[in-house]
Amino acid sequence: MNLPHDFQQMMTEYLGEKEYALLAEALSLPAPTSIRLNKKKAPSPLLTSPKGEESHPETASPLGGIRGGLVPWCPDGFYLSERPSFTFDPLFHAGCYYVQEASSMFLSHVLREYVDEPVMALDLCAAPGGKSTLALSQLPEGSLLIANEVMRQRANILAENIIKWGNPNCIVTNNYAEDFQAFSNCFNLIICDAPCSGEGMFRKDPDSIGEWSLANVDVCWRRQRDIVRDIWHTLKEGGLFIYSTCTYNPLEDEENVAWIANTLGAEVLSCHPLEEWGLAEKNTHFFPHRTKGEGFFISVLRKTSEAEGRKKGKGSKTSKSANRVPAELRGWLMESQDFTIMEDKDGFRAFPTEYLDTLRQAQSTLRVIHAGIELATLKGKNLQPCHSLAMSNSLNMEAFPTAEVGEQQAIAYLRTEALQLPEGTPRGHVLITYQGHQLGFVKNIGNRANNLYPTEWRIRKN
Repeated sequence: MNLPHDFQQMMTEYLGEKEYALLAEALSLPAPTSIRLNKKKAPSPLLTSPKGEESHPETASPLGGIRGGLVPWCPDGFYLSERPSFTFDPLFHAGCYYVQEASSMFLSHVLREYVDEPVMALDLCAAPGGKSTLALSQLPEGSLLIANEVMRQRANILAENIIKWGNPNCIVTNNYAEDFQAFSNCFNLIICDAPCSGEGMFRKDPDSIGEWSLANVDVCWRRQRDIVRDIWHTLKEGGLFIYSTCTYNPLEDEENVAWIANTLGAEVLSCHPLEEWGLAEKNTHFFPHRTKGEGFFISVLRKTSEAEGRKKGKGSKTSKSANRVPAELRGWLMESQDFTIMEDKDGFRAFPTEYLDTLRQAQSTLRVIHAGIELATLKGKNLQPCHSLAMSNSLNMEAFPTAEVGEQQAIAYLRTEALQLPEGTPRGHVLITYQGHQLGFVKNIGNRANNLYPTEWRIRKN
């Protein structure tokens, strides 16, 4: 691998010649592949291979027959022995697992270490959704997550992955950090995976090598401080701030953490890694020659004071309007008493009642891409169930007839092709399932079934 001379010099000074040589050697090797199970959709402690035998989770994946090993710091994470074509696995589209780099799964260990009661959380730089979906699985029941992404296209990808994951306690927004003025002293937890120079991506993304420069490192560490400064007022005193990057250099990592602690007011906490993981005690660095993963840095801070000179934003007043909600919608949800169902644009949405004021505030001050569960749209006077409902863990599976399909039919459905349903399938809206996992809806009109899978999500690859 032809690494930039300035990078080689900087990392040699940081690590020493011998350890840098080990890093450079590791960067020339293939990158490992890892996934994280969605325990709400793939909760079984035993997974089955294509031959039918049972395999322990330490040596299996939901992709039957591909064996790797358990990611030691994440109970739901698994290495794969080879990289399959995830595009053609219906379980991937069903949200049964997420393809995530193993080092970044260390967030699971941090959340288990420090968060043991429901929280209001913000994932500030969230796309494409790895840390957000991990947080939704790991945070205690009753938590709410706002997953934000500043780039519009990436925010749409984030929303897609959140919807597939199925947890309704989430709002997806498309904003800058400075736009969260109305959320002062609101969050118990902020995750900030800051945009960085991407040194830890050299092995996975060779294009990132050509984009790297000392000048870009300088731009990045300054921008990272601006982002943290702009969002700091939204974190409650005593709240947790998790700062991470996918880069190695101390300018963007250790020095920024020291700046947060000394300038904004925070205590740096230990991540308490196990010794065999090969990580440092506090500001935790992942290097591919030490651990089975890519380059990653993470630090946990507890806020001790307000930043000087920051004015708190004013919250917005929520308005109450009468809802004209069809009674049948409640039957589409399990534990429907925990949700408020409301009219939304051209349809209906369900959102956890406990956090309804937060949703209203977000809708009045931020650009909301997705929230809770999109239940139905109106087609004339008729209700058409949304794909968000099909993916939701709160879907009442008894509310709709189901049609189980095999692999080839599942792929055809995910291409938005027409399906031939089994004889006797009731007319109307039917839930398509694969290996018992919901893929989405069709409308059976007798001689054919209209495919209702989102066109923008369809498989295009041959």
